[in-house]
Amino acid sequence: MLRQEQTELVIKTQGQNLYEFTYDLENWLLQIQASVGQVTLFCRHTSCSLTIQENADPDVKTDLTNFFKRYVPENEPWYKHTCEGPDDMPAHIKSALTDVSLTIPVSHGRSVLGTWQGIYLFEHRHAPHHRKVILHYAGG
Repeated sequence: MLRQEQTELVIKTQGQNLYEFTYDLENWLLQIQASVGQVTLFCRHTSCSLTIQENADPDVKTDLTNFFKRYVPENEPWYKHTCEGPDDMPAHIKSALTDVSLTIPVSHGRSVLGTWQGIYLFEHRHAPHHRKVILHYAGG
């Protein structure tokens, strides 16, 4: 029989960076006694995003952050949406280029991630935030 569970995680950020929350997801799956199914993660914001990335070498996080800073720079003269600061419009663009939701298979009560994969909230703003991510499990 199909069952569904849902919760909201609050992830505190301290500026532009990738914040891993794989263990929060795994703990929740254990808590709800998930079996086989899938979990959908949805970010409730437009200036941060979600991604699955390598979690073994911290240089990956640094390189991704630096790439996006170069790829989507601040203070472009053609940006019209500037009332929330120079990092806001670039944050919206970065979010549009990445994901605001992820779907991950669950087997034996755990997410089916690769050996070096972790789940991250990718904060695109400079200021600290409390970001909300909805977790929705559907399965047995």
